[in-house]
This record gives sequence, structure tokens and C-alpha cells, in this order.
Amino acid sequence: MSNTIEQAVAEQGLTLPAIPRPRGLFLPWSQLGSQLFLAGQICERDGDVLYPGKVGAEFDLETGKLAAQACALNLLASLSDAVDGDFPRVVRCVRMNGFVNVAPGFHDVPLVINGASELFVALFGDAGRHARTAIGVATLPGNAAVEVEAIFEVR
Repeated sequence: MSNTIEQAVAEQGLTLPAIPRPRGLFLPWSQLGSQLFLAGQICERDGDVLYPGKVGAEFDLETGKLAAQACALNLLASLSDAVDGDFPRVVRCVRMNGFVNVAPGFHDVPLVINGASELFVALFGDAGRHARTAIGVATLPGNAAVEVEAIFEVR
């Protein structure tokens, strides 16, 4: 097992971004006991929304999954910050909530959010499996296609 979250992400052929700057008055993460609450992250990198628009209109399902994966990478950047990069401190992903900016009639919202879930399972194995809600919405901050939040158990 990798020692740092950044190494684990690199083993998946991906890179861990810097923690995105909050677009409102909130913290990227907050801890209560062993529960680490990660604020919702949109599909952005370096302040730019990677996938602006609606899944089912501007983007297809597969691109929506990539947007969800980008959200998960941003969550992992916050997780890494919270545990000082120490991957073994992460016990498991407890819960994830995903929000998809959808065109009318798009019904595959859970499949879009699989883009984030699949990354967590790839990184954490069974400890990456989580309870989840996936919701289609009319709009998201920055007109982002996807936003994801998560709760992790940490040591």
C-alpha cells in the first residue's frame, strides 16, 4: 500500500490537484472525532471548471463520469490535507453524495457518479465502498457538470 494519497493516485495514472479554493464561506474539510467531512467539490482544476454545462446536453455519460472523477480527485486533495498525506490513516469512505447538472430527461445520474465511486474503490479497495446518494439538479456552482461530497473515517 502506498504511504501517501498522492502516490496512490499516481499509481492510478492520475495526479492529485491542489485543494480548490472554496467558492463560498466554508472549509474544504471538517473533522468530528474519527469522521472527516469533505465539502462538496466541483469538477475544476486550478480555478477553471473542466466540464461546464449539463450532462445529457453538452456532455454524454462517459464525459460525466470523467467530471465525477475530477470531483473525487479534488476530494482526495482535501483528504490528503486533513491526514497530512498519510494514506494509512484513512480507514474507509463512509458516504458520498453526488450532484449532476442534468438536461431534462437525463436519468443516468447514478452512473455519472460512478466515476467518483470507481476511483475510491480503485484506491481503497473494499474500504472505498460507501453509502451514496446521486441527485440530478438544475444547476451547480460555476455551471459545473458535477459536484461530489464525502465522509471518511480516519485514524
